[in-house]
Amino acid sequence: MLNSYAVVGLYLLIALAFPFVTLLIVSLMRPSKPNPLKNSTYECGMETIGDTWVQFRAQYYLFALVFVIFDIEVVFLYPWAVAYGKLGLFALVEMVIFIGMLALALVYAWRKGILEWQ
Repeated sequence: MLNSYAVVGLYLLIALAFPFVTLLIVSLMRPSKPNPLKNSTYECGMETIGDTWVQFRAQYYLFALVFVIFDIEVVFLYPWAVAYGKLGLFALVEMVIFIGMLALALVYAWRKGILEWQ
């Protein structure tokens, strides 16, 4: 019994040490010749004009989240559609509830103005 836990412990120790050992080896092998040109801000080969830290509106992120939600809907619909013949009426009712919840989420997002580009 103790031997099986030792194998798990050894595996855990190796899994935790691997990233740190890899980073240590890479930091020892890399070339390090810093100069002002290398340490300057680089943006598409051009000198930056103004502030380089630009804040985006939160609406872009909300739009992306809505896209991800409906993308996941497609992921769940495809296997259901393939196996529909074997699932029966119960699966149809479950899928109608699932699509109904997603439709309510879409209506909510639409009313909040998330889908409007200004």
